[in-house]
Amino acid sequence: MAWATRVCAELLRGGVWLWVSPGEEELVCRGRSCGRARLGLRASASLPFTLSAAASLSHGASLPPAPAPGFPDSWGRHTRTAGPEGPQQPALVNQLQIPSRCCHEVLDSLHPTEVCLVEGGLEKKEESEVDHFGFHTDKTFKQRYLIADKHWKEDGGSILFYTGNEGDIIWFCNNTGFMWDVAEELKAMLVFAEHRYYGESLPFGANSFKDSRHLNFLTTEQALADFATLIKYLKRTIPGARNQPVIALGGSYGGMLAAWFRMKYPHLVVGALASSAPIWQFENMVPCGVFMKIVTTDFRKSGPNCSESIRRSWDAISRLTEKGTGLHWLSEALHLCTPLTESQDVQHLKDWISETWVNLAMVDYPYESNFLQPLPAWPIKVVCQYLKNPNVSDTWLLQNIFQALNVYYNYSGQARCLNISETATSSLGALGWSYQTCTEMVMPFCSNGIDDMFEPHSWNFKEFSDDCFKQWGVKPRPSWIPTMYGGKNISSHTNIIFSNGEIDPWSGGGVTKDITDTLLAIVIPEGAHHLDLRANNAFDPVTVLLARSLEVRHMKQWIKDFYASLGKMH
Repeated sequence: MAWATRVCAELLRGGVWLWVSPGEEELVCRGRSCGRARLGLRASASLPFTLSAAASLSHGASLPPAPAPGFPDSWGRHTRTAGPEGPQQPALVNQLQIPSRCCHEVLDSLHPTEVCLVEGGLEKKEESEVDHFGFHTDKTFKQRYLIADKHWKEDGGSILFYTGNEGDIIWFCNNTGFMWDVAEELKAMLVFAEHRYYGESLPFGANSFKDSRHLNFLTTEQALADFATLIKYLKRTIPGARNQPVIALGGSYGGMLAAWFRMKYPHLVVGALASSAPIWQFENMVPCGVFMKIVTTDFRKSGPNCSESIRRSWDAISRLTEKGTGLHWLSEALHLCTPLTESQDVQHLKDWISETWVNLAMVDYPYESNFLQPLPAWPIKVVCQYLKNPNVSDTWLLQNIFQALNVYYNYSGQARCLNISETATSSLGALGWSYQTCTEMVMPFCSNGIDDMFEPHSWNFKEFSDDCFKQWGVKPRPSWIPTMYGGKNISSHTNIIFSNGEIDPWSGGGVTKDITDTLLAIVIPEGAHHLDLRANNAFDPVTVLLARSLEVRHMKQWIKDFYASLGKMH
């Protein structure tokens, strides 16, 4: 006991207890106060590696030998590992339990791929077919999912199922506090399913992105089928879950998947909350310029002359870089990690700056956050403090642009330079998403420099298609998603809530008006990208509190209707 207490006190600064199962990679800690939260360590090849990963929390503290096995069930759930001679001794599930007040402190001290913050939950993997729709191969892969049942009740309970999107599921779990906030009220089990080809759910392991042949199974249809088979597996294997209603939830691309999941698998989910889901941001459904117009409106409303300063910066960059020393001066002025050396670097720089403004519009939250980057409250207002005067020299304007960029890339004060190859957290799967946008997820964007603050850029499908073929060896199919999921002709479906923040640029491709009395739109003034799915915060505007209340009311009705229907069947 002293061994365990001392080690966990060192590791987590919280006075918790730890056991390590000899010969296994897993470890378990239990907190003594503040409630419990869990950090799951990625399974490693050997016990010493896992221990060294854990020891990094204590800045290299050495760990004494582990005590003998034989831990009671009360210290953590057990799983049995099958071997040649059948079931072996219970092995502790890969998890850490720590006081919840320590969660953010510990999370910040670990590399994001080494931990998952799952309050009262477990990290698991289940076999899924690589190809659900063909019969040529029976190859499977391990799909990761997170599950928490602290507030789940077999009697009248429900299952909230997060349809994972283009990134590590742990990251999305950490940024979907709404599900944790409503779990007790809905007596809900929480499930966060990782999307194939993202995080650790790689169908071909390290070769998953090798070529288009290996990427051929990265489609929305295959991802939805993964979710469907996972739900059936959970209902089959978890006592008490078989006759419970499942509600799909997701944000952004995950919100699109949640809506499409309800459309394609209505027998598995009783309803869906699709937050910031641009299901209409496709061919001939919304103007290609609507996205950039909303970004511009956000900046224009956040500070005098802010959007105009940005609009004028593009020509200022062009004029400066035409001069002999312009590239060097701009590299120094913007504190770039990699200096600009060639003329083509200028367009790369402009694209990076444009994407920064877009990301700021997406995460313009009313409180400090770290969804894409560590940012202050209402970050666009902070940015616009540096962009009040567009009528200055080119050099002065670009120095102001640097100050504005610095808000996004260096709010923490830790960055020594700005890296134009990165605009967001590495938890997002940029490689997989690039392939998806070159196949199914073809969403046209354009700007004209008049109705928006960006350089004019038309939507050129042939150019886009050629670039996709050059990168991936595939040709995009721009009309497939509307064909597959109905485009704007979706009135035959039921029980889907489409929520959109008014200041979120993705709302331009979202459903913002009720379609029927069961296909509902909730528009949130002052709401950025899936703000309603984030955890309750003291600085939340009243509008998002009302939106969440309305969402819960509808979900309760879906649950009630499910049990009423079940009662009639029996």
